[in-house]
Amino acid sequence: MIQELLPQAERIAAKLKARGETISVAESSTAGLISAALLAIPGASAYFLGGAVVYTRQSRTELLGVTEQELTGITPSTEAYALLFARKIRGKLATTWSVGETGTAGRPAAAMAMPPGIPASPSSAPMASARSPSRPATATGSTTCGSFDRGARPSLEKGLG
Repeated sequence: MIQELLPQAERIAAKLKARGETISVAESSTAGLISAALLAIPGASAYFLGGAVVYTRQSRTELLGVTEQELTGITPSTEAYALLFARKIRGKLATTWSVGETGTAGRPAAAMAMPPGIPASPSSAPMASARSPSRPATATGSTTCGSFDRGARPSLEKGLG
Protein backbone atom coordinates (compact mmCIF):
# COMPACT_ATOMS: atom_id res chain seq x y z
CA MET A 1 0.00 0.00 0.00
CA ILE A 2 2.74 2.50 0.88
CA GLN A 3 4.35 1.98 -2.53
CA GLU A 4 1.29 3.56 -4.16
CA LEU A 5 1.72 6.68 -2.04
CA LEU A 6 5.43 7.29 -2.56
CA PRO A 7 5.50 9.14 -5.92
CA GLN A 8 3.34 12.00 -4.68
CA ALA A 9 4.98 12.00 -1.25
CA GLU A 10 8.31 12.48 -3.06
CA ARG A 11 6.94 15.53 -4.90
CA ILE A 12 5.54 17.02 -1.69
CA ALA A 13 8.83 16.38 0.12
CA ALA A 14 10.83 17.99 -2.69
CA LYS A 15 8.72 21.17 -2.51
CA LEU A 16 8.99 21.39 1.26
CA LYS A 17 12.76 20.85 1.21
CA ALA A 18 13.32 23.33 -1.63
CA ARG A 19 11.44 26.02 0.29
CA GLY A 20 12.89 25.19 3.69
CA GLU A 21 9.36 24.58 4.99
CA THR A 22 8.16 22.09 7.58
CA ILE A 23 5.07 19.97 8.13
CA SER A 24 3.32 18.21 11.01
CA VAL A 25 0.44 15.73 10.89
CA ALA A 26 -2.43 14.86 13.23
CA GLU A 27 -4.37 11.94 11.81
CA SER A 28 -7.09 9.64 12.96
CA SER A 29 -8.63 7.12 10.59
CA THR A 30 -5.59 6.93 8.31
CA ALA A 31 -3.73 5.51 11.34
CA GLY A 32 -0.36 7.05 10.46
CA LEU A 33 -0.54 6.55 6.69
CA ILE A 34 0.00 10.25 5.91
CA SER A 35 3.02 10.41 8.19
CA ALA A 36 4.40 7.11 6.90
CA ALA A 37 4.27 8.31 3.30
CA LEU A 38 6.06 11.56 4.13
CA LEU A 39 8.63 9.81 6.33
CA ALA A 40 9.45 7.17 3.71
CA ILE A 41 11.27 9.78 1.65
CA PRO A 42 15.02 10.14 2.30
CA GLY A 43 15.82 13.38 4.12
CA ALA A 44 12.41 13.58 5.83
CA SER A 45 13.97 15.12 8.94
CA ALA A 46 14.52 18.29 6.91
CA TYR A 47 10.76 18.91 6.61
CA PHE A 48 8.78 16.48 8.81
CA LEU A 49 8.79 17.65 12.42
CA GLY A 50 6.33 15.14 13.83
CA GLY A 51 2.91 13.65 13.89
CA ALA A 52 0.32 11.97 16.05
CA VAL A 53 -2.28 9.31 15.52
CA VAL A 54 -5.23 10.60 17.53
CA TYR A 55 -7.84 7.89 17.19
CA THR A 56 -9.28 8.10 20.71
CA ARG A 57 -10.49 10.78 23.10
CA GLN A 58 -7.52 10.06 25.36
CA SER A 59 -5.00 10.51 22.53
CA ARG A 60 -6.69 13.75 21.37
CA THR A 61 -6.44 15.09 24.90
CA GLU A 62 -2.93 13.88 25.75
CA LEU A 63 -1.14 14.32 22.42
CA LEU A 64 -2.87 17.39 20.98
CA GLY A 65 -4.27 19.01 24.10
CA VAL A 66 -7.81 19.11 22.69
CA THR A 67 -10.31 20.07 25.41
CA GLU A 68 -13.98 19.16 25.63
CA GLN A 69 -14.77 22.87 25.39
CA GLU A 70 -12.97 23.10 22.04
CA LEU A 71 -15.08 20.23 20.72
CA THR A 72 -18.36 21.91 21.62
CA GLY A 73 -20.41 22.28 18.46
CA ILE A 74 -17.94 20.37 16.28
CA THR A 75 -19.05 17.08 14.75
CA PRO A 76 -16.43 14.32 14.41
CA SER A 77 -15.32 13.41 10.88
CA THR A 78 -15.89 16.90 9.49
CA GLU A 79 -13.60 19.54 8.08
CA ALA A 80 -13.97 21.62 11.26
CA TYR A 81 -12.79 18.64 13.32
CA ALA A 82 -9.79 18.07 11.04
CA LEU A 83 -8.96 21.78 11.15
CA LEU A 84 -8.88 21.66 14.95
CA PHE A 85 -6.42 18.75 14.75
CA ALA A 86 -4.25 20.65 12.25
CA ARG A 87 -4.19 23.79 14.38
CA LYS A 88 -3.33 21.83 17.50
CA ILE A 89 -0.41 19.91 15.95
CA ARG A 90 0.90 23.13 14.38
CA GLY A 91 0.71 24.81 17.78
CA LYS A 92 2.67 21.98 19.38
CA LEU A 93 5.39 21.79 16.71
CA ALA A 94 5.42 25.30 15.15
CA THR A 95 5.52 24.06 11.55
CA THR A 96 4.93 25.96 8.32
CA TRP A 97 2.25 23.46 7.27
CA SER A 98 0.07 21.08 9.22
CA VAL A 99 -2.35 18.38 8.23
CA GLY A 100 -5.35 17.32 10.27
CA GLU A 101 -7.21 14.21 9.13
CA THR A 102 -10.41 12.62 10.33
CA GLY A 103 -12.84 10.21 8.79
CA THR A 104 -15.00 7.17 9.28
CA ALA A 105 -13.50 3.73 9.48
CA GLY A 106 -16.13 1.36 10.78
CA ARG A 107 -18.81 1.04 13.41
CA PRO A 108 -19.03 4.76 14.39
CA ALA A 109 -19.87 5.51 10.75
CA ALA A 110 -23.04 3.46 11.08
CA ALA A 111 -24.14 5.67 13.96
CA MET A 112 -23.69 8.65 11.65
CA ALA A 113 -25.75 6.94 8.91
CA MET A 114 -22.72 6.72 6.63
CA PRO A 115 -21.01 3.62 5.27
CA PRO A 116 -17.52 2.87 6.63
CA GLY A 117 -14.67 4.35 4.66
CA ILE A 118 -16.70 7.22 3.22
CA PRO A 119 -15.82 10.83 4.03
CA ALA A 120 -18.11 12.09 6.74
CA SER A 121 -18.02 15.55 5.23
CA PRO A 122 -18.53 14.81 1.53
CA SER A 123 -19.51 18.35 0.64
CA SER A 124 -16.16 19.74 1.77
CA ALA A 125 -12.90 19.30 -0.09
CA PRO A 126 -10.91 16.31 1.16
CA MET A 127 -8.15 18.72 2.06
CA ALA A 128 -7.92 22.47 2.15
CA SER A 129 -4.36 23.67 2.46
CA ALA A 130 -2.69 26.97 3.04
CA ARG A 131 0.52 28.28 4.53
CA SER A 132 -0.82 30.87 6.93
CA PRO A 133 -0.87 29.77 10.57
CA SER A 134 -4.60 30.44 10.74
CA ARG A 135 -5.38 28.06 7.86
CA PRO A 136 -3.54 24.75 8.24
CA ALA A 137 -4.23 21.87 5.91
CA THR A 138 -7.12 19.60 6.75
CA ALA A 139 -8.37 16.30 5.50
CA THR A 140 -11.57 14.40 5.95
CA GLY A 141 -11.80 11.04 4.34
CA SER A 142 -11.59 7.32 4.38
CA THR A 143 -8.94 4.95 5.56
CA THR A 144 -8.49 3.32 2.18
CA CYS A 145 -5.27 3.95 0.35
CA GLY A 146 -7.06 4.71 -2.91
CA SER A 147 -9.38 7.32 -1.43
CA PHE A 148 -6.54 8.91 0.50
CA ASP A 149 -4.38 8.95 -2.61
CA ARG A 150 -7.13 10.58 -4.69
CA GLY A 151 -8.10 13.11 -2.00
CA ALA A 152 -5.80 14.29 0.76
CA ARG A 153 -2.31 14.13 -0.72
CA PRO A 154 -3.21 15.58 -4.13
CA SER A 155 -4.85 18.53 -2.38
CA LEU A 156 -1.79 19.06 -0.19
CA GLU A 157 0.46 18.94 -3.24
CA LYS A 158 -1.79 21.42 -5.06
CA GLY A 159 -1.79 23.75 -2.05
CA LEU A 160 2.00 23.68 -1.97
CA GLY A 161 1.99 24.98 -5.55
